[in-house]
Amino acid sequence: MATQVNSVNIGIDETKRANIAEGLSRLLADTYTLYLKTHNFHWNVTGPMFQTLHLMFETQYTELALAVDLIAERIRALGFPAPGTYSDYARLSSIAETPGVPKAKEMIRLLVEGQEAVVRTARSIFPAVEEVNDEPTADLLTQRMQVHEKTAWMLRSLLEE
Repeated sequence: MATQVNSVNIGIDETKRANIAEGLSRLLADTYTLYLKTHNFHWNVTGPMFQTLHLMFETQYTELALAVDLIAERIRALGFPAPGTYSDYARLSSIAETPGVPKAKEMIRLLVEGQEAVVRTARSIFPAVEEVNDEPTADLLTQRMQVHEKTAWMLRSLLEE
């Protein structure tokens, strides 16, 4: 974790804020990686479900693009720099890149995995957040989990026969 940029006195000590910011940095990396994967699939999807998936993926990557800003701004509010390079994201993310262009059904499956990975990362931050009553971060995590759980469900529904 990078060093603190400014003195912050919000009722959470620096070490605990650093721990939360580190978790949020992993969430940011997962969210950005999922954004990039979803945008890539939007560009490259083909097949009989093209129109449906093209539009669905666009809605999803647009939502993710807004989310990365919210997460990064929370890291900044805690007094730490937000990671913002591909090398940072590759190191911090739990979501693997997908080489090549998979078939549409595989794209859906990979996006379900990505959505669920973001939920797991968000959930893993809660103990540190709850320990210090960091309600703004808890609220952000809850909102992100709701979005990703719902999106994973919708994508999974497309895989049923």
